[in-house]
Amino acid sequence: MNAEINLVTELAIILIAAGVFTLLSKALKQPLILGYIVAGFLVGPKLGLFPQFSAESIHEWSEIGIIFLLFGLGLEFSFKKLIRIGSSAFITSGVKCVGMFAIGMLTGSIMGWTPMESLFLGGMLGMSSTTIIIKAYEDMGLKDKPYSTLIFGSLVFEDLIAVLLLVLLSTIAVTGKFEGGKMLFAIGKLVFFIILCFLIGIYVIPLFLKKAKKYLSDEILMLVGIGLCFSMVVIANLVGFSSALGAFVMGSILAETLEGEKILKLTGNIKDLFGAIFFVSVGMMVDPAVIAQYWLPIIIITIMTMLGILLFSTIGVLLAGQGLDTAVHAGFSLAQLGEFAFIIAGLGCSLDVMRDFIYPVIIAVSVITTFTTPYMIKLGDPASAWLYRVLPAKVIANLNPKRKNFTVDSKAEQNVWKKLLKSYFLNLVLFSVIVIAVIMGDRMFLKDFLPGIMPSISSGIVNAIDCLITMGVSLPFLYLLGNSNTEMKHYGELLVKKNPWNRWLLTFLIALREAVAVNFIAYIIISHVRLSAVIIILFIVFVVAFIWLTRRSMGKFANLRETFLENLNEKEMEERRASPVTYQVNDIFARYDIKICRIQITQNFAFIGKTLREMPFRRTTGVNIIKIVRGTHSVTIPSGAEPVYPGDVLLAVGTEEQLVKFREVIDENMPAMVPQEEPEFGIDSMEIGEDNAIFLGKSLRDINMRASGCMVVSVMRDGEIIANPHAEFTFREHDIIWIAGEKDSVSWYCK
Repeated sequence: MNAEINLVTELAIILIAAGVFTLLSKALKQPLILGYIVAGFLVGPKLGLFPQFSAESIHEWSEIGIIFLLFGLGLEFSFKKLIRIGSSAFITSGVKCVGMFAIGMLTGSIMGWTPMESLFLGGMLGMSSTTIIIKAYEDMGLKDKPYSTLIFGSLVFEDLIAVLLLVLLSTIAVTGKFEGGKMLFAIGKLVFFIILCFLIGIYVIPLFLKKAKKYLSDEILMLVGIGLCFSMVVIANLVGFSSALGAFVMGSILAETLEGEKILKLTGNIKDLFGAIFFVSVGMMVDPAVIAQYWLPIIIITIMTMLGILLFSTIGVLLAGQGLDTAVHAGFSLAQLGEFAFIIAGLGCSLDVMRDFIYPVIIAVSVITTFTTPYMIKLGDPASAWLYRVLPAKVIANLNPKRKNFTVDSKAEQNVWKKLLKSYFLNLVLFSVIVIAVIMGDRMFLKDFLPGIMPSISSGIVNAIDCLITMGVSLPFLYLLGNSNTEMKHYGELLVKKNPWNRWLLTFLIALREAVAVNFIAYIIISHVRLSAVIIILFIVFVVAFIWLTRRSMGKFANLRETFLENLNEKEMEERRASPVTYQVNDIFARYDIKICRIQITQNFAFIGKTLREMPFRRTTGVNIIKIVRGTHSVTIPSGAEPVYPGDVLLAVGTEEQLVKFREVIDENMPAMVPQEEPEFGIDSMEIGEDNAIFLGKSLRDINMRASGCMVVSVMRDGEIIANPHAEFTFREHDIIWIAGEKDSVSWYCK
């Protein structure tokens, strides 16, 4: 019971403190994050005001907060979005982490830390906080900015890099040397885990949601979403990954379903609640005694962190070819130290390769940079504008992405290759992962299970049975790995091209795929039975021949691939059906700076009822309105004489710069609606007397009370109530009437 009361007490203190200090933050026009951190600092155990908080409870509260924040990020930022900006985000995070690794080692050496401490410091400084930056962007209304997708993508890659760093640094700390094999194994394990979860999730979860759709109320859907999130968190922990990764993976899987957006809305308030708890828990970690004792290292590391991340993030985005404006905003947004730094610092202390004071020093640096994060993000706009003013036009042109020119033939051939390679590697990776999962399942369960149920049979026969079962389960996926009607179509298109390299490259791709399948078959055989090389080769030939002869039966399993692709693309296809114009423009101009913007017109728009020709869109911004969505009706390519009404959705096409100006013009002419102050409402009663000339002997129509904002809602006559009397109702002496309406008018009638 005491433990339960203590839990409720902790939660009460956290939420009350968060509420009070966020109100103060709002009143002072400061970011909410700062209010949360100040609240945590004041109620945390370091000041001694509330000693019941322990390090363990603080960690638990922060862990729950991280789970919900990363689950929400996954719901908004799916793996498909990550793949689209994958190379740019990977380059950005890679340059940043490598650069900050060097900065950290240099800073540690300057401060006289040991080489191992400097090595760990380098690992810590490259990790920005995904949760804090996402929260700051939400509070500041920046999540729809063009650079936000790249920033969120690079943060996801940083979290994956952090997982690998934990393996690398722990290996170096224990053995004193770098072991590439363990590092590669960790990378393979991480990639395998993500792909397997994504593969099973995309195949199973949409089918489950479709079957249960008629039973899924908002309450049940919310419970199902949160339940799936925590299930993936448990699985991630069991295989050695962080809770944050598991929550993000499940959020990304659900984001590809039709219910993803609804789950995001249903869990939004819960995410905000536990997000607040997380940031309060960060403030609780601040130790004023440590800050006072080690203020100089804290200042040095803080400055090096902010300047280093600003520099290397900007360079990374420029190297990724995303332009100067995006690079500057990314640099200022990422200049912050995240929670993975705590984990790395804790690892170093637990392995006795770092002195104990470093952990609270890193926490202090993280909290300080959390304070500065909103202000650094705000500096992105003026810093970008300043650079555009002072840098020569030629330099800016070189830094910004350039348009690529393609001939029709080369572009068409490149598109065929792109489609082929996408289908090829999707098949190769997905079905290879399934076969590996089958082999792992055999090693983990079947190898021990079969001898237990067949104790009297020799081990050789048991192994042979095990081999046949594993091979039988794997065969359909080995067949699908090497067969795709889509690929065969692209093969034919490329072979007719007059390009000699096409035939050689296609031959290589086919040989590679067959080699992968043969190696899987060989491994399954060798791992179960001991045979001579000749017999193994003959067995492989037999299996391959068996697959070829039964290809028609195997072809039935192609439904597995089609179902997966259908589930994967279901949400995108639904959105494409709902917004065909937007998708066609985005598809055709994906590699160019041409985009679509959707703006909904409200009733306080300055140009309501005016035609497009009378509005300043075209001449001041350069955009074109290509469609107006009006309820169930749409006007495609509207003329200049088309008027605009409240509720219309305008689809504007233009460059990013033109669309930014377009939004500014819309905002200027569509101010936020301010609720008008309404007259105070009142209701009163009175008895009609012989001296009441206003009512006595007159009808409601004669009195016309509505003109003064009042009405008679009921009358009592001879002990009976008459509700809502009609307009010809005539009042008598001793009638008791109830009048409702504007309070001043009611008082005048009832005086």
